[in-house]
Amino acid sequence: MNLSQALTPEQVADNLQVNLATVYRMIDKGEILAKKIGKRLYRISPVWLSWLMNGLDFDILKMEKEDEKSLDKINRVLKQVRME
Repeated sequence: MNLSQALTPEQVADNLQVNLATVYRMIDKGEILAKKIGKRLYRISPVWLSWLMNGLDFDILKMEKEDEKSLDKINRVLKQVRME
């Protein structure tokens, strides 16, 4: 990660539209991956912020598509069983 591209917790708070204290809490809980520099200076990768904002939506969409495939298979099997 290029440090010039790294985001401050303040910038992340602005992007997520949350309080700065919330960002620090999320960092402490491991919900935001941050590099600690010094005593309380953090930097966050823009890629991590992008995943945080969009990755979950993508994962949910992917799981829904997998569920639809499984549902089709289940419906075919049920139809065959009912015909027997």
